[in-house]
Amino acid sequence: MRTTIFIFALALFLVFPGRAQEKQTPPQGGEPRDFKLPEKEVVTYDNGLKLVLVPYGSIPKAAINITLKAGNINEAEDEVWLADLLADLMEEGTTEGYSVKDRLAGMGGNLNIGVGTHTTSLSTNVLSEFAPEAVEILGDVLVDPALPEGELERLKKDMNRNLTVSLSRPGSQARKAFFEEVYPDHPYGRVYPTAEQVNSYDIEDVRSFYEDNFGARRATVYVVGNFDAEKVKAAVGQKLSSWRPGPDVDFPVAQPKSNGTVAIIDRPGAPQSTIYYGIPVVGPNSEDYIPLDVMNSLLGGSFGSRITSNIREDKGYTYSPSSALVSNYKTGLWFENADVTTEFTGASIEEINKEIRRLQNEAPGEEELQRIKNYESGIYVLQNSTPFGIISQLNFLDVHDLPESFLVNQVKNINSVTPQQVQAMAKKYIQPEKMTLIVVGDKEKIKDQVSETMKTPAVIKK
Repeated sequence: MRTTIFIFALALFLVFPGRAQEKQTPPQGGEPRDFKLPEKEVVTYDNGLKLVLVPYGSIPKAAINITLKAGNINEAEDEVWLADLLADLMEEGTTEGYSVKDRLAGMGGNLNIGVGTHTTSLSTNVLSEFAPEAVEILGDVLVDPALPEGELERLKKDMNRNLTVSLSRPGSQARKAFFEEVYPDHPYGRVYPTAEQVNSYDIEDVRSFYEDNFGARRATVYVVGNFDAEKVKAAVGQKLSSWRPGPDVDFPVAQPKSNGTVAIIDRPGAPQSTIYYGIPVVGPNSEDYIPLDVMNSLLGGSFGSRITSNIREDKGYTYSPSSALVSNYKTGLWFENADVTTEFTGASIEEINKEIRRLQNEAPGEEELQRIKNYESGIYVLQNSTPFGIISQLNFLDVHDLPESFLVNQVKNINSVTPQQVQAMAKKYIQPEKMTLIVVGDKEKIKDQVSETMKTPAVIKK
């Protein structure tokens, strides 16, 4: 029977080739839609804590997130990943003695504690009627963490195991060296600790980091979804309004370096070379940020970008190259990352540079740019279509001291970017002679390729 159906379908294709071809043509994309920020209520308490309530959607669940503006950026040079170790210990429960994970599971949720560059967040997603109780539980974890010393050695062993696995990968090795080179005197450049650092941490180090960095002035409680607002406000007031104010927000502004460093990390016998190639740019607080973001998508930051089409589709040097625009506090970073075939390491770098120069010398066409702007607009709206997506965007505003208009007007601002602006961004910021290049690969096979392409000897890093 299946064979008969297949033969019939094949016959239709052969008889009506035009129609079959027509069906393979994708429909015209719709017009980009504006993003509308849902109505919200903001409550500020005397100790500096903020509560943000956003009724959203029809699903009977509430997304709850408490974000502290404290993360890896607050670690000293000898404290790398100490914030992560604190978060791991916080997941072990509170001084109240009950099982946090069991309580939240009974509400349809779980406990998630995550550490990022600028923030530490506690979150859960529970059935609507449990939102006030879930807020109190997260408040217990935040205000009264048990931080059991007996669990410290196990967590440190887990951390070192993850560290060893990660640093065995060429991508991690390249990333580590790249960020160290660009940010030599800032926490942004300290991506990984040493095993010796991790082993040196004791419970007092963890508690001191908590005391030095956690407090109500740095905290915002977000509740998005369906919930009883008055009960949630009462729960926050009872648990967190009297918490100690703690320190003010402290995000040290980086002074990145861009002096054209070219370096190789030897990986003998590697069939591929891992490339990190980039330069400091502006952050989200700059008026250039939106056109720079569009430029990134066109140059290397989307699957249909120029660099991807060149070294993946046309040349076959790599499978999944990509560029990124990193949003740091009051500053930013653009870089291209690719795993390329060893014998085409130099050629890949040259093609990346060719695409940069082409964009600097000639503005993109309207049709190509509009495809990129449609992509950017669609991704942006999709990212904001869930409760946690809304929380993420509101938190982005808070971390980077941005007005709400940054969100509300973003689709309009993306679609107002002109070809000439994109060209100007490439000229202004993406300057190959100043870019940092880190390559992890077989040095005997790639050092001459890299040096000839970059017109400078490559430093061999250990």
